[in-house]
Amino acid sequence: MQILIVLVVIIALIILWAIFSYNGLVTLRNQVENAWRQIDVQLKRRYDLIPNLVNTVKGAMEFEKDTLSKVIEARAKAMGAGLIQEKGAAENMLTQALGRLFALVENYPELKSNTNILQLQEELTSTENRIGFARQFYNDLVARFNTKQSVFPTMIIASLFGFKKEDYFQAQGPEREATKVDLSMK
Repeated sequence: MQILIVLVVIIALIILWAIFSYNGLVTLRNQVENAWRQIDVQLKRRYDLIPNLVNTVKGAMEFEKDTLSKVIEARAKAMGAGLIQEKGAAENMLTQALGRLFALVENYPELKSNTNILQLQEELTSTENRIGFARQFYNDLVARFNTKQSVFPTMIIASLFGFKKEDYFQAQGPEREATKVDLSMK
Protein backbone atom coordinates (compact mmCIF):
# COMPACT_ATOMS: atom_id res chain seq x y z
CA MET A 1 0.00 0.00 0.00
CA GLN A 2 2.80 2.45 0.90
CA ILE A 3 4.59 1.70 -2.37
CA LEU A 4 1.39 2.58 -4.24
CA ILE A 5 1.10 5.89 -2.38
CA VAL A 6 4.75 6.72 -3.05
CA LEU A 7 4.28 5.83 -6.72
CA VAL A 8 1.15 8.02 -6.98
CA VAL A 9 3.00 10.92 -5.30
CA ILE A 10 5.96 10.54 -7.67
CA ILE A 11 3.66 10.44 -10.70
CA ALA A 12 1.75 13.48 -9.39
CA LEU A 13 5.03 15.38 -8.90
CA ILE A 14 6.17 14.51 -12.42
CA ILE A 15 2.83 15.67 -13.85
CA LEU A 16 3.01 18.92 -11.83
CA TRP A 17 6.60 19.49 -12.99
CA ALA A 18 5.53 18.90 -16.62
CA ILE A 19 2.64 21.35 -16.27
CA PHE A 20 4.85 24.04 -14.70
CA SER A 21 7.58 23.51 -17.30
CA TYR A 22 5.11 23.71 -20.17
CA ASN A 23 3.45 26.81 -18.75
CA GLY A 24 6.86 28.43 -18.21
CA LEU A 25 7.82 27.79 -21.84
CA VAL A 26 4.49 29.15 -23.10
CA THR A 27 4.87 32.23 -20.92
CA LEU A 28 8.37 32.90 -22.23
CA ARG A 29 7.30 32.31 -25.85
CA ASN A 30 4.46 34.82 -25.40
CA GLN A 31 6.86 37.33 -23.83
CA VAL A 32 9.23 36.92 -26.80
CA GLU A 33 6.34 37.50 -29.21
CA ASN A 34 5.23 40.57 -27.26
CA ALA A 35 8.79 41.94 -27.23
CA TRP A 36 8.92 41.52 -31.01
CA ARG A 37 5.64 43.44 -31.32
CA GLN A 38 7.16 46.24 -29.24
CA ILE A 39 10.09 46.43 -31.67
CA ASP A 40 7.56 46.53 -34.51
CA VAL A 41 5.78 49.51 -32.91
CA GLN A 42 9.03 51.48 -32.71
CA LEU A 43 10.04 50.51 -36.24
CA LYS A 44 6.67 51.71 -37.55
CA ARG A 45 7.23 55.02 -35.75
CA ARG A 46 10.61 55.33 -37.47
CA TYR A 47 9.12 54.42 -40.87
CA ASP A 48 6.53 57.17 -40.41
CA LEU A 49 9.15 59.80 -39.49
CA ILE A 50 11.55 59.11 -42.37
CA PRO A 51 9.39 60.48 -45.23
CA ASN A 52 8.89 63.72 -43.28
CA LEU A 53 12.63 64.07 -42.80
CA VAL A 54 13.42 63.27 -46.45
CA ASN A 55 10.82 65.76 -47.70
CA THR A 56 12.13 68.44 -45.35
CA VAL A 57 15.75 68.13 -46.47
CA LYS A 58 15.07 67.31 -50.13
CA GLY A 59 15.07 70.88 -51.43
CA ALA A 60 18.19 72.01 -49.61
CA MET A 61 20.24 68.89 -50.38
CA GLU A 62 20.01 68.90 -54.15
CA PHE A 63 23.53 67.51 -54.56
CA GLU A 64 22.82 64.65 -52.14
CA LYS A 65 20.00 62.92 -54.04
CA ASP A 66 21.92 59.62 -53.88
CA THR A 67 21.89 59.71 -50.07
CA LEU A 68 18.18 60.51 -49.98
CA SER A 69 17.38 57.70 -52.40
CA LYS A 70 19.44 55.27 -50.29
CA VAL A 71 17.42 56.24 -47.22
CA ILE A 72 14.15 55.73 -49.09
CA GLU A 73 15.36 52.42 -50.55
CA ALA A 74 16.58 51.19 -47.15
CA ARG A 75 13.23 52.13 -45.59
CA ALA A 76 11.36 50.16 -48.26
CA LYS A 77 13.58 47.10 -47.73
CA ALA A 78 13.15 47.30 -43.97
CA MET A 79 9.38 47.57 -44.23
CA GLY A 80 9.27 44.56 -46.57
CA ALA A 81 11.59 42.28 -44.59
CA GLY A 82 9.89 39.24 -43.11
CA LEU A 83 12.11 36.95 -41.06
CA ILE A 84 13.86 38.25 -37.98
CA GLN A 85 17.33 37.88 -39.57
CA GLU A 86 16.18 39.72 -42.71
CA LYS A 87 14.53 42.39 -40.58
CA GLY A 88 17.69 42.83 -38.52
CA ALA A 89 19.90 43.23 -41.59
CA ALA A 90 17.45 45.62 -43.28
CA GLU A 91 17.03 47.71 -40.13
CA ASN A 92 20.78 48.00 -39.71
CA MET A 93 21.13 49.19 -43.31
CA LEU A 94 18.41 51.78 -42.67
CA THR A 95 20.18 52.94 -39.53
CA GLN A 96 23.41 53.37 -41.51
CA ALA A 97 21.61 55.31 -44.27
CA LEU A 98 20.05 57.62 -41.67
CA GLY A 99 23.45 58.08 -40.04
CA ARG A 100 24.91 59.18 -43.38
CA LEU A 101 21.99 61.55 -43.91
CA PHE A 102 22.44 63.12 -40.46
CA ALA A 103 26.16 63.50 -41.07
CA LEU A 104 25.51 65.25 -44.39
CA VAL A 105 22.94 67.59 -42.81
CA GLU A 106 25.84 68.95 -40.76
CA ASN A 107 27.33 70.34 -44.02
CA TYR A 108 24.29 72.52 -44.68
CA PRO A 109 23.99 75.49 -42.30
CA GLU A 110 20.42 76.22 -43.41
CA LEU A 111 19.44 72.65 -42.49
CA LYS A 112 21.30 72.64 -39.19
CA SER A 113 19.26 75.65 -38.09
CA ASN A 114 15.90 74.44 -39.48
CA THR A 115 13.64 73.70 -36.48
CA ASN A 116 11.61 71.08 -38.38
CA ILE A 117 14.75 69.12 -39.20
CA LEU A 118 16.06 69.46 -35.68
CA GLN A 119 12.75 68.23 -34.30
CA LEU A 120 12.59 65.29 -36.74
CA GLN A 121 16.21 64.45 -36.01
CA GLU A 122 15.48 64.49 -32.28
CA GLU A 123 12.40 62.29 -32.74
CA LEU A 124 14.36 59.83 -34.88
CA THR A 125 17.19 59.76 -32.34
CA SER A 126 14.67 59.12 -29.57
CA THR A 127 13.05 56.40 -31.65
CA GLU A 128 16.45 54.81 -32.37
CA ASN A 129 17.08 54.67 -28.62
CA ARG A 130 13.69 53.04 -28.06
CA ILE A 131 14.44 50.52 -30.80
CA GLY A 132 17.79 49.76 -29.18
CA PHE A 133 16.18 49.14 -25.80
CA ALA A 134 13.41 47.06 -27.37
CA ARG A 135 15.99 44.96 -29.26
CA GLN A 136 17.97 44.40 -26.09
CA PHE A 137 14.83 43.38 -24.17
CA TYR A 138 13.79 41.06 -27.01
CA ASN A 139 17.22 39.43 -27.17
CA ASP A 140 17.26 38.98 -23.37
CA LEU A 141 13.91 37.18 -23.53
CA VAL A 142 15.07 35.07 -26.49
CA ALA A 143 18.13 34.06 -24.46
CA ARG A 144 15.96 33.04 -21.50
CA PHE A 145 13.52 31.16 -23.75
CA ASN A 146 16.24 29.36 -25.69
CA THR A 147 18.15 28.50 -22.52
CA LYS A 148 15.06 27.13 -20.86
CA GLN A 149 14.52 24.85 -23.87
CA SER A 150 18.12 23.66 -23.76
CA VAL A 151 18.48 22.70 -20.11
CA PHE A 152 17.60 19.34 -18.69
CA PRO A 153 14.90 18.32 -17.82
CA THR A 154 12.81 21.13 -19.38
CA MET A 155 14.25 20.21 -22.77
CA ILE A 156 12.12 17.06 -22.64
CA ILE A 157 8.91 19.10 -22.43
CA ALA A 158 10.16 21.54 -25.07
CA SER A 159 10.87 18.78 -27.58
CA LEU A 160 7.71 16.85 -26.68
CA PHE A 161 5.52 19.88 -27.43
CA GLY A 162 7.51 21.14 -30.42
CA PHE A 163 8.89 24.39 -29.00
CA LYS A 164 11.38 26.00 -31.38
CA LYS A 165 14.26 28.25 -30.52
CA GLU A 166 13.83 31.90 -31.47
CA ASP A 167 16.31 33.94 -33.49
CA TYR A 168 18.16 36.89 -32.03
CA PHE A 169 17.70 40.32 -33.57
CA GLN A 170 21.28 41.14 -34.53
CA ALA A 171 23.50 42.75 -37.08
CA GLN A 172 25.14 40.46 -39.60
CA GLY A 173 28.05 40.80 -42.00
CA PRO A 174 28.81 44.33 -43.21
CA GLU A 175 26.11 45.83 -40.96
CA ARG A 176 28.41 45.20 -37.98
CA GLU A 177 31.00 47.60 -39.34
CA ALA A 178 31.01 51.26 -38.38
CA THR A 179 29.40 53.61 -40.87
CA LYS A 180 31.97 55.50 -42.95
CA VAL A 181 30.94 59.00 -43.93
CA ASP A 182 32.89 61.29 -46.23
CA LEU A 183 32.17 64.87 -45.17
CA SER A 184 34.37 66.49 -47.78
CA MET A 185 32.58 68.64 -50.34
CA LYS A 186 34.25 67.17 -53.45
